[in-house]
Amino acid sequence: MPIPFILLLLLLSFLVWRRRSMAKYLVTCAFLLLFFLSSQLSVNTLVRPLESVYPINSTTITGPCFVMVLGSAHSDIQGATAVQSLSTVALARLTEGIRQLNLGQECQLIVSGWGGELTHISHAEMMANAAIELGVDKHRIIQFPLARDTLEEAQYLQSTLGQVSFRLVTSATHMPRAMTIFAAKGLYADAAPTDFIGRADFGWRLSADNLVASQRAIHEYIGRLWLWLKTLS
Repeated sequence: MPIPFILLLLLLSFLVWRRRSMAKYLVTCAFLLLFFLSSQLSVNTLVRPLESVYPINSTTITGPCFVMVLGSAHSDIQGATAVQSLSTVALARLTEGIRQLNLGQECQLIVSGWGGELTHISHAEMMANAAIELGVDKHRIIQFPLARDTLEEAQYLQSTLGQVSFRLVTSATHMPRAMTIFAAKGLYADAAPTDFIGRADFGWRLSADNLVASQRAIHEYIGRLWLWLKTLS
């Protein structure tokens, strides 16, 4: 993660302060990294290559219709509705999933995600409740409440659908890695990316949004490296 890594570089610079040349080098690296990851150049370099792999999908769905929305996060907010409890990423994915439902006939919505250790309700259940609040019939929703990551989501879907094709909804930065995982399981996914974060181009203006976008992209590149290493083992 960029911020902890930058802070680590600064901490190391203090620890080796007597070695002035090395300390200056670490401080310079930290500030250059912060500058790059907070700039539009980072978005253009790291984010947009991921988001450009699969275009927005508005194709009508024919035949058996399943829409799989990958999980993200939610919070237990006292008195809040399910929609209000979803993270920004989760809400973007769910709304796109509901849009995809309307592109087919009698589609079923598949939501997933476990609750973790800090919440009493699974993410799949929260997503299902939010979908119901947004008008989806509860009988059209399938839940995978035990799936902890994309690999497990693919495993649960494989045991449920088998070789049936489906529409896969997730964040645009995450879509290339997700498609690789689902293809490795022999599943036939049709990509429907959403939650695009590399849109605006403000030149060299630094922003926290760019830093967050860079962090998400780095997360994906590390995830793809981890998948590659697993195939070697």
